[in-house]
Amino acid sequence: TTRGMLSDSRVFDACENRKSKAPKKSRIKKTEAVREEKKSPTDFRLSRLRRDSSGTSRSNWKINTMIMKTNNSIYLCRQSLFPSRNSCSPVQFRNSSFIHIHAMKVKVLSRNPDDYVRETKLDIQRVPRNYDPSLHLFEVPREYTRALNATKLERVFAKPFLASLDGHRDGVNCMAKHPKSLSTMLSGSCDGDVVWNLTKRECVRTLQAHEGFVRGMVVRFCGTSFFTVGDDKTIKQWKMETPGYGEEEEPLNTILGKSVFTSIDHHQKEGVFVMCGQQVDIWDEQRSSPIRSFSWGVDSFSCVRFNPVETELLASCASDRSIVLYDMREATPLKKVIMNMRSNTLCWNPMEAYNFTCSNEDYNLYTYDMRYLDKPFTVHMDHVSAVLDVDYSPTGKEFVSASFDKTIRIFPKDSGHSREVYHTKRMQHVISIKWSSDNKYILSASDEMNIRLWKANAAEKLGLLAPREKAAVNYSQKLKEKFLYHPQIRRISRHRHLPKSIYSQSKELRVMKEARRRKYGLLLYPYHNCLPYSGFLFSTLPEHILNTLVCNSQTTEVYTLQYVYQ
Repeated sequence: TTRGMLSDSRVFDACENRKSKAPKKSRIKKTEAVREEKKSPTDFRLSRLRRDSSGTSRSNWKINTMIMKTNNSIYLCRQSLFPSRNSCSPVQFRNSSFIHIHAMKVKVLSRNPDDYVRETKLDIQRVPRNYDPSLHLFEVPREYTRALNATKLERVFAKPFLASLDGHRDGVNCMAKHPKSLSTMLSGSCDGDVVWNLTKRECVRTLQAHEGFVRGMVVRFCGTSFFTVGDDKTIKQWKMETPGYGEEEEPLNTILGKSVFTSIDHHQKEGVFVMCGQQVDIWDEQRSSPIRSFSWGVDSFSCVRFNPVETELLASCASDRSIVLYDMREATPLKKVIMNMRSNTLCWNPMEAYNFTCSNEDYNLYTYDMRYLDKPFTVHMDHVSAVLDVDYSPTGKEFVSASFDKTIRIFPKDSGHSREVYHTKRMQHVISIKWSSDNKYILSASDEMNIRLWKANAAEKLGLLAPREKAAVNYSQKLKEKFLYHPQIRRISRHRHLPKSIYSQSKELRVMKEARRRKYGLLLYPYHNCLPYSGFLFSTLPEHILNTLVCNSQTTEVYTLQYVYQ
């Protein structure tokens, strides 16, 4: 009944006149009132009664009900006191200027079409939603179901393997990333060097760099050239551009060394590179002899790396089970830490200047802070054979490791166990590993002459995503993080299928560790939860127990030992 009234901003009479007890001539008539708006649209004031031209007052009319409309509300007004000419004197009537009413506020629905009307037919329907938790009692069970489904779908769509780059005729020994181009990658083996185009997944250039194995390679910081070292004791610098038609493939510079070089790395900002063999040598590109050499009574070095943040620092892995730190501005090495077994390679964290991770022969990886080399602050386990290479992601939050057990594992930098493991039936011992500069891909080189391209996130959808897809992916990820520690979701997210050999070896290692603890009655406690080592603790243990257990605070995860007498 009020639909036609709501379109007008004036005051309306909402009810019909009631029949009065008076005679027919004095039947109740309607009254007109004029709204006067003051400061706000809801502030109403009824004007003084108007008199007609004949001077007859209309004060004897009565108001039953009025409806006054505002933007979002309707006021239902009813008369409480109205002076009539018959009940008061003319003076009193003239002094009564306003009508006294009782007002009741009635809320009405007011919708803006822009909030729910689509602009085009291709847009999705806009659905208003109230996010008040009291109105959604089953929100948590509903989100848990969504998180469980998202976790299951993630494992269903986990297809990490992308492509295999075939072109080498021998096992691939080393790889190098281009600092400026994401699609360019170099690899080296006994049959020479190969330059790859990862976008087309094809070989664009092949050159015979050295006689024998190519032991190491690195691209200059500007990306215009690259360096290679091999078993022929030479260092060669090559142009990155492919030579033109009819031009011969010749190096820009060749330096003959005194011994075989095993690794090479280039400075991040200057024309300086470092190599290791029997000693660690720092070379200038314009000179034919090293500008500085470091040695610390070591037979040979297997790896050397510049710090990408503090560019004057570098670290090396030596054959005497040690890791040595250097500063280019000093004449002697800085620090040295000796481990139980030999480290093969190391890699600096690109976002944390003091941290580095080394791959060891004892199946583990160790992350150190170079300021506190007395113990590693994280030990990364899960491999069942020697770890041969390691490389950090550009974000510094994760790293990838390559092992002799034919698997690739991705570790969070603060976790002791891997979040992902990659393997194939044909892949053999993985020698080298690299994480792409865009943080999306992983490249692995193995013994069977192949380079494999993997996704860093196994279930990630490649290519452009629509805004709705991005929102759905982000929402699912947040749900999985919210319910990560629920038993069902945790079991599904952690489950990985492993080859039978690796599964049996990991089970055997676990049984051996538990048997050693039971046999000697030893309780192992992490170092950061206990007091430091004390001499009397070692004196109470038999010598063969000390020889069996790892007790060196500089090598592996540090434990204090307490002998439990039965």
